[in-house]
Amino acid sequence: MTTPFSPVRTRLVTPVEPPRPPAAGCAAQGAGAAGLSLDANAFRAFEVAAASSCGSQHLVNEDAHSALAGAGRLFVVADGVGGGAMAQMASRMLVTRLHESLAADAIDAALVRRAMIDADRAVAAAIARATDRPGAATVVLCAPVDDFAARWLIAWVGDCRVYRLALGGEPGLDLLSRDDTFANLGEAPPPGGSLDDPARMIGNGAISAANVALHELARGDVLALCSDGVHKFVDVADWCRLLEGPGSLARRCDELVGLARANGSRDDATVLLLRRAPAAGAGRRGIGPSAEPAGPQRREP
Repeated sequence: MTTPFSPVRTRLVTPVEPPRPPAAGCAAQGAGAAGLSLDANAFRAFEVAAASSCGSQHLVNEDAHSALAGAGRLFVVADGVGGGAMAQMASRMLVTRLHESLAADAIDAALVRRAMIDADRAVAAAIARATDRPGAATVVLCAPVDDFAARWLIAWVGDCRVYRLALGGEPGLDLLSRDDTFANLGEAPPPGGSLDDPARMIGNGAISAANVALHELARGDVLALCSDGVHKFVDVADWCRLLEGPGSLARRCDELVGLARANGSRDDATVLLLRRAPAAGAGRRGIGPSAEPAGPQRREP
């Protein structure tokens, strides 16, 4: 059973094209317990954790996310579509391919869109070599685009989501992505399909351009990347309660996946949390109000 979103305030925020700094890459990671990674230098500091769980309706976990060890400054969550090994192949190959494509160059909207198209073709070719069965994946990614990790590029295809828990300025949970469902795109689903199904995926040619946005991240703010096995089963009030609560990011990842399961999720469930902390040397603190409010966001043409 899907838990409906509560009336707690939430915002759908949209974007602008970013400047172009460097990123690094690593391989994909599938199911596993929550893990934690830290990134810090003289200008920025942020911590990242992730958890992924295989759902009871699948024999293998069809979700994948960036391996946190050595992940650099690119973070990806992908959700395989099509069932079984091909869906698992699609999600893991997609994460790995994006890290390879975006590792050495400064990241901007054009580069990310090109990497998504390249990944679409590579995943489709790999699956075609193995089977006649379909396989594809939806995806969301984020990467900082300045030395202070104050501005982040996000991109998505399909119905993986990214939220921001804003603690600087006006607190609240922002939905930074918009699901590429048939309903949202005003398209008719295929026979037997649902208006709530993703109409855009990587690996089956159903993409012309990825959605790309730029958003501000104040000190202490949290980004949450997740598959639909999480976001369809966790309402806004519980997102805020768990993300604002005590404990490590890794613990909160486990709690979000656990809550999705308690609310009826049988799908694979993956969440990756990223918190911007004070710059190195300024001391560490828990999640709390920030003196640096998020700036305005605009829609990219």
